[in-house]
Amino acid sequence: MIDIRKLKELVRLMTTSDLTELDLRDKEEQVTIRRATAQVAPQVIHHSAPAVQHAAAAPVASAPVAAAAHAATEDAGLVAIESPMVGTFYASPSPDKPSFVSVGGEVGPNSVVCLVEAMKIFNEIKAEHSGTIAKVLVKSGQAVEFGQPLYMIKPS
Repeated sequence: MIDIRKLKELVRLMTTSDLTELDLRDKEEQVTIRRATAQVAPQVIHHSAPAVQHAAAAPVASAPVAAAAHAATEDAGLVAIESPMVGTFYASPSPDKPSFVSVGGEVGPNSVVCLVEAMKIFNEIKAEHSGTIAKVLVKSGQAVEFGQPLYMIKPS
């Protein structure tokens, strides 16, 4: 049986860190906590018993169609540099150093564009494409998800 105090602490940690999914496992049990957006209540699935939902998620509101269409045309031809992991995004090697890249800067496939800290390990993220940085989509210190776009580049 899972300790409800631990569960509440995990949900609190998840909401303060803007995480959308948390999966914990040990020898006896597994707990997965998911939420669709920041406005949705966390959903908890306890896997040691048959998949039981302890908290129901509210329906997700869809974004306005006009805003989505505008964003799609604005980003046409751009390539996203995505986070390969869940962690904390850092735009520079340290707070007193300049950002690895900025809008208008040129990058190559092996150019380091940022760091993502996961489990106290700082991972260098490379552009993997050649081009010009068109947009920076996250702020330094922000939590990022697996597959979340970090930058948009105009391929060269």
